[in-house]
Amino acid sequence: MAGTSHGNDMTSSKDRIYQLVRPEIRALQAYHVPDPGKLVKLDAMENPYTWPEWLRDAWLDELRTVSLNRYPDPQATLLKQQLRMHMGVPDSAGLILGNGSDELIQMIIQAVAAPGRIIMAPEPTFVMYRQIATVSGLEFTGVPLCDDFALHAEEMLAAIDAQQPAVVFLAYPNNPTGNLFDRDAVEAIIAKAPGLVVVDEAYAPFTDHSFLPAVPKAANLLVLRTLSKMGFAGLRLGLLAGPGEWLAEIEKTRLPYNISTLNQVTGTFALRNYEGFAGQIDNLRQERGELFASLEEMPEITVYPSEANFILFRSLPGRADAIFAGLKSRGVLIKNLNGSSPALADCLRVTVGQPAENAAFLAALKDSL
Repeated sequence: MAGTSHGNDMTSSKDRIYQLVRPEIRALQAYHVPDPGKLVKLDAMENPYTWPEWLRDAWLDELRTVSLNRYPDPQATLLKQQLRMHMGVPDSAGLILGNGSDELIQMIIQAVAAPGRIIMAPEPTFVMYRQIATVSGLEFTGVPLCDDFALHAEEMLAAIDAQQPAVVFLAYPNNPTGNLFDRDAVEAIIAKAPGLVVVDEAYAPFTDHSFLPAVPKAANLLVLRTLSKMGFAGLRLGLLAGPGEWLAEIEKTRLPYNISTLNQVTGTFALRNYEGFAGQIDNLRQERGELFASLEEMPEITVYPSEANFILFRSLPGRADAIFAGLKSRGVLIKNLNGSSPALADCLRVTVGQPAENAAFLAALKDSL
């Protein structure tokens, strides 16, 4: 409108942001996902194998039957049935689905959010535990892992006793370190914790260990799973299993229709035809062993054992950034963890890929050391 001045709009906007956005939110950095371009992509713990062509055609035929003019099944009934069968979710356990496990982590934290509440996890670990707790207005306590990234059971139990956290998150195997925490230590934490203990089993396909069968035996144990690492990262589909009483409360934080019709149909179809994918996981486990053995032969790095689909390694002091840049210049993208926390100084993480991708990484690494 004529005569209206907008000269101070920019200053006004900055002032309003400063006044309205909480300081802890302003201090955060948004989760950054780099554009891989044409690089060999070994940075995001994805299954590198695509769907077989015969399965893709059958999937497309099934999608043609979907009525997108209708809202999804709000309870994702058929998909839940397939997930229970495929993952061995105990019959007595409740089940909630999320748009990836990230949404489920958010729902758990929202369900207990109140002033003064504490969320706890050993660190370094999955960054979203801290990030979502902070966004939700809760305090986060990170308890340092041992030098070899094992769980420091005594320190964890002491911290739980002192701070009485509402939720303890334990990634099992841990991300970004790849190791499994000692089972006795995890059980001691479940017994000691006054609130929930969430065992995050995002990498369950790559290990033979799980706390899912223990859900009926512990009143405060929840187990997270995701389909992302199995080969369905594009679906953004996670599940939470736990005592029905707890899940009934967490369910109240779930937004309506959070699992789309396309994701429900695709997830149900994929699990019904999982034999077409099972060999991919076996291949990745074998490739992980071969990649680990090759990395162990390089004296310039220290390699850490992994039960996930990635391997963490540490360079000589001060070399990680140059190695990362060298790999990228040679067409390979991995994850540079140097600088993300003191415990991960000089560390890099590589996702296990197909044989040709792993070979390209190893060749590029040798040239970059």
